[in-house]
Amino acid sequence: MKIATLILAAGSSSRMGESKQLLALGNTTLLGKVIENVIQIPNNHVFCVLGANATTVKESIQNYSIATILNNDYEKGLSTSITCGIGVISKLAFDAVIIVLGDQPNVSSEYLKHLIEIGHKKKNHIITSNYHGRNGVPALFPKKYFKNLVELEGDNGASKLLNSNDFPIFTMKDDVDLFDVDTITDYNKLITKKL
Repeated sequence: MKIATLILAAGSSSRMGESKQLLALGNTTLLGKVIENVIQIPNNHVFCVLGANATTVKESIQNYSIATILNNDYEKGLSTSITCGIGVISKLAFDAVIIVLGDQPNVSSEYLKHLIEIGHKKKNHIITSNYHGRNGVPALFPKKYFKNLVELEGDNGASKLLNSNDFPIFTMKDDVDLFDVDTITDYNKLITKKL
C-alpha cells in the first residue's frame, strides 16, 4: 500500500491567542514534534496543510522533507484543510491516507505504524482511533473514501464520516495519548509532563 499522511495544521489557534504550531517543544515546535513522529513511518509521503501564519510556519518546518499545501479557506473550518489536502493527494498514486492533527504531539510513530498494519489487513475499512468513546483521528482512509472526504463541510473535520453507520469502520483498541493542545493551559500541561 502506498500511503500518504496528511497533517492538518492550518488553524488560527484562536483559543491559544498565538500560533500553536510554533510553540516550543523539546528541540523543535509543537508541529515539528508531530512531523518527527510521522516521518519515522517507512515508505510514507507526508503532506502538511498550512493556513494561518503559513509563511512563518513553513519556515519553521523547512528542515523536514515534507510537502506543504496551502489552505486559503482555513477560517471556514477544519474540513476545508481535509478537502484541500485530499484534492492534492487524490491526483497522486496513493492507496490510502492517514489524517493526523498538527496539535497531537503524543501520537507515536509506533501507533501510526500499527494503524497501517490494520489497514493492510482490512483494506476496505476506515481505521480510526478511539477518542473519548467516539471515533476520531488519527484515522486511515482507503482511496475509495477520498470522494467522501472531499465532500466534508464545517469545523468537525472527518468526525461525521468516522461516526457514521454508512461505512465499514474498525476502531483501534491500542492505548494512545490523543491529548491535543488548544489553550495555554493545555500547553503548560504538555510541557510539564515532558519535564
